[in-house]
Amino acid sequence: MSRKIELLAPGGDVEAIKAAVIAGANAVYCGLDTFNARNRASNLSFDDLLGILRLAHKYDCEVFLTLNVVILEHEIPQMVKLLNKLVNSGIDGIIVQDLGMFNLVKKYFPTLDIHASTQLTSHNEGQIEFLAKIGASRVNLSRELNLGEIKTLTALAHQHEVLTEVFVHGSLCIAFSGQCYSSSVSVGNSGNRGRCSQACRDEYEITNAGNRFPLNLKDNSAYFDLPQLVDAQVDSLKIEGRIKGAHYVYTVVDSWRKQIDKFVATGQLLADDSNLHRVFNRDFTNSFLHGNLTKDMFIDNPRDHSPQYAVDKYNAISVVQIQEAKKELHAERNEIGEELAEKIKYLSIAKQPLVMAFSGSLNQPLRLTMTIGDNDKVHQLETPSPLAVAGKQTLDQALLEKRFKNFASNDFSLEEFDCRELGENLSLPFRELTELKNQAAFLLNNSVAVVPAVEVPPLEQHPRNTGKPSMSILIADEKDLHLCELTSSDVYFKLPESFKKGCNKFIDIFLRNPRLIPWFPAVLIGKDYLEAVRLLEQVRPARIVSNNTGVAFKAYEMGIEWIAGPFLNTTNSYALLTLKEELNCAGAFISNEINRMQIRNITRPDNFKMLYSIYHPILMMTSRQCFFQQTVGCKKPSIEDGCMLKCEKATTITNVKGVSFAVDKQKGGYPSIYNHEQFLNVDIVSDLAGQFDEFFIDLTNIGAGSKAELDKAFLVTQFDAFLKGDQQAQQQLSEIVSISTNAQYSQGL
Repeated sequence: MSRKIELLAPGGDVEAIKAAVIAGANAVYCGLDTFNARNRASNLSFDDLLGILRLAHKYDCEVFLTLNVVILEHEIPQMVKLLNKLVNSGIDGIIVQDLGMFNLVKKYFPTLDIHASTQLTSHNEGQIEFLAKIGASRVNLSRELNLGEIKTLTALAHQHEVLTEVFVHGSLCIAFSGQCYSSSVSVGNSGNRGRCSQACRDEYEITNAGNRFPLNLKDNSAYFDLPQLVDAQVDSLKIEGRIKGAHYVYTVVDSWRKQIDKFVATGQLLADDSNLHRVFNRDFTNSFLHGNLTKDMFIDNPRDHSPQYAVDKYNAISVVQIQEAKKELHAERNEIGEELAEKIKYLSIAKQPLVMAFSGSLNQPLRLTMTIGDNDKVHQLETPSPLAVAGKQTLDQALLEKRFKNFASNDFSLEEFDCRELGENLSLPFRELTELKNQAAFLLNNSVAVVPAVEVPPLEQHPRNTGKPSMSILIADEKDLHLCELTSSDVYFKLPESFKKGCNKFIDIFLRNPRLIPWFPAVLIGKDYLEAVRLLEQVRPARIVSNNTGVAFKAYEMGIEWIAGPFLNTTNSYALLTLKEELNCAGAFISNEINRMQIRNITRPDNFKMLYSIYHPILMMTSRQCFFQQTVGCKKPSIEDGCMLKCEKATTITNVKGVSFAVDKQKGGYPSIYNHEQFLNVDIVSDLAGQFDEFFIDLTNIGAGSKAELDKAFLVTQFDAFLKGDQQAQQQLSEIVSISTNAQYSQGL
């Protein structure tokens, strides 16, 4: 087998990265102390990163930098400054979530390789094409996909010269990545900013099914699924764990390295995965990969399962036996730790010592000798012109230090600046000093041309095309069509996440009601994506709203006007530019996670609408798994095809602080959890009315849980009156929507 299988390892700190490299990782992914989605990891300084790059490349290991969070408008200058440094660092790729990064990098930093983060929620063919169009060179496919889906998407990605990577080991999120707002809603720490508080691991009041941790999944391990992943042509096998320590990383990477090497050499697998059980885990499952979504994926304990594994392995029953089993586990861990310490003790990321020596005499060229390390590498350069008798300015050590001393400071420690062999009262044209400096920088940059710093010009703020902001409403049931008669507003009709194959129900709804504007959900997988595309082809609507980039790409291809929905997480001007310039997007909802100050400086592209939702149920998470198995209980051992289409259960879960959340399942939808409060933000209308073309209200029943349904007709008339300036209507809204919050608008990201 000739195709390379990349083993991609996590690196939360320097020691973990050393462990990954020495254990045989082909690549590591790590983050700086800013702009990355593992805020709880130790992370690296920029100097650390440069040392890691040098060390990893010495072992033929690539380094990818995680910049996988949404970016705020005021952070763009800081991001540009970082990108200017990264283009000359030798970094092998950057991992991004924010759509604005694609625009910035493609325009101003084209030498950087962009990898699409799992936070971009990639499940279908259109999303692969979308990401290829905007500049991704690889895509981290979502963890919920099965092997057949992975194989299909990888084949398409390869047609577009895009690589795929799949998580094969480590923690599993129960929610779709990029679509989890539980931490943001409950404690103000957004997963889209790397500050997830892991509400899915929280303890709740015991459920009817007898569980205290009803959202807690086992860890992922595809250790014995390597042949199927190879058959699927996956390019990179990714291990999760940037908040794990060096011991964990070494053990897991070493185990996977041995498994891959064994399979490549013999076509056989190692049968023993015991080392994986000796480090932190919550027990293991590969059910997502096999599309077998059973109750067995859950474990009612989020803590380390390795002690229990040791107890079970030794059949320990008595207190003494249990203590002995745990003692043996501790000894095995220590043995692995000692092995790791011995292997990495001489690995250094310290800056390379550099000696710069200038020499030359009258009528001879100026010579620069650069010695790196302990005479490990020597570069010699000289000027084309000879040194002349000094005129107004003498070429001496002070002048040379001023011109040369700091230009190589990033990756080198200047140990000596030697001018003892340079004659006195000499001069040289400054242009030749500049050229000498440039040649030296080229050599110290691994003989790669230094990319000059880019200044990104300020964006032009284009005016709004409309007068006062209008209102739009969202419905999801034909029974609510009468609401169209109450308003001249745009009326969006929410489509489900699952369709019965070949069914024309929703096609007929749009053909009978041409005023309705299709609203596509964030997650569409397999046949459900294909059915959504079929609807587009049959209806050919004038306009759509899409929270799914795959459907957005198809709309772009078909020449259908499209608006980016609120679940595309747009938080800055460059995200809007990516959508507008690459995919002819007509407008976008601004994320409800950001506050007034973070919104106000977003720059509108030309002929582009900006929208904002002022009333909606607050989604916390959506899952491909079933929330009801561990809460109210379900007789089915696993999720079946009919579950999505038929099930419409609803319940609540209550955390140990006494806060309840609605667990909701609509026909055709994924199980979802919603906040107990509705989002109601009337403040933005007075704060930023001039910035928006449209304010949106969600009148679907989704997320209602056990709450009483509000009078939708009354809501429509009151919102309409409020947007026209009726202050009494504002008071009425506050009274009728009594359990509400706009905390996200206050706290922001």
